[in-house]
Amino acid sequence: MFAKIVAMSSTVALLMWMGFYFMGSLSLLILKHDTPLDARFIRGLFDVYYRAVMVTAALGTVGYALSDRPVIALVMLGLAGLVGFCRRWIVGLMDSVRIAILAGDASAIPRFRRLHVGGMMLNAAQLAVICVGMARFEFI
Repeated sequence: MFAKIVAMSSTVALLMWMGFYFMGSLSLLILKHDTPLDARFIRGLFDVYYRAVMVTAALGTVGYALSDRPVIALVMLGLAGLVGFCRRWIVGLMDSVRIAILAGDASAIPRFRRLHVGGMMLNAAQLAVICVGMARFEFI
């Protein structure tokens, strides 16, 4: 019973993190991304999001595995791994582009904005996969 509660709670938390991040980062597109403070804030938001999803998906993996739902546990494990990879990749790129912004490279600003939009698109895809998976495979 406890494992099912962990599984269900992690799925709900995962949807909340993903939805909150998507809506929050969408509103940040009004920023010009031209100041180091903008870049630092957006980079921090991405980092917190990726960490939260990794932890939540890992808890979901354990919950679903203990609830005898191995396929969903593997999906959650895959999501945690994918998000871990995205964190290293996107946040790392943001760090390097942020340094270029600090150095005064004007071409870095549009690159940072593209990273921001690309990260949002990855999030939207992850959210869609989780929602379709819930409907199709009865996560809960």
